[in-house]
Amino acid sequence: MKYIIQLILILILMSSNIINAEIIEENYEYIIGDKTYQGYVAYDNSAEGVKPGVLIVHQWKGLGEYEKMRARMLAELGYVAFAVDVYGKDIRPVSAEESGKEAGSYYADRNLFRERVNGGLSELMKMSNVDKSKIAAIGYCFGGAGVLELARSGADINGVVSFHGSLKSGNPEDAKNIKTKVLILHGAIDPNVPESDVSAFKKEMEDAGKDYVLTEYSGAVHSFTNVNAGNDPSKGSAYNENADKRSWEAMKVFFKEIFN
Repeated sequence: MKYIIQLILILILMSSNIINAEIIEENYEYIIGDKTYQGYVAYDNSAEGVKPGVLIVHQWKGLGEYEKMRARMLAELGYVAFAVDVYGKDIRPVSAEESGKEAGSYYADRNLFRERVNGGLSELMKMSNVDKSKIAAIGYCFGGAGVLELARSGADINGVVSFHGSLKSGNPEDAKNIKTKVLILHGAIDPNVPESDVSAFKKEMEDAGKDYVLTEYSGAVHSFTNVNAGNDPSKGSAYNENADKRSWEAMKVFFKEIFN
């Protein structure tokens, strides 16, 4: 009877924890220099103690619902997810022309790009529920380039993951600064990241002797993880369900490796 009572109490406690579990989602304002930024944080409040932190760098339209959705998914996996704001509060381009102009200013000034992403990383590191020894960064499209610039800046974190991101470097010699493991998840027929860019990236990393994995998904073009990209690969950007699911699983395996 004693053991039955104990089992019942354990089950009641477990049920209570499940009921009380909640994904907390909050806008998060911070300042770099004299400019205000609005990021977004998500985490599961049911687990006590610190958790690994994952920085998310947005695509070229700025921080939006897509990145918030990914933050929630990461929170459900047990991470503290922080979606950084590269552009600044309320700067959210709408058209492709506006997005290209805004993103282009950071491709043209890699130091500014690094400053903004590192600023977000600093905010993630301040959070009391984050394990500072277990930090990763992921990015989509423009954000994929952003996490590579973070790595090239010498950020001392566990790993970075680029989903269909630009692989170009302003200075290939900067690969020598990389201290983190790198995972590249790339569409095999992405017209925005031609084979010449892939080859140049591999040479950059090999010459510097860095730890990286590059996975290509057949039939996948740019933006293959984003359902809003449509389903016509001939346009250069399109959702690919297989590539989306496989790349997310690849990221999860990578996280298990780098956080152990």
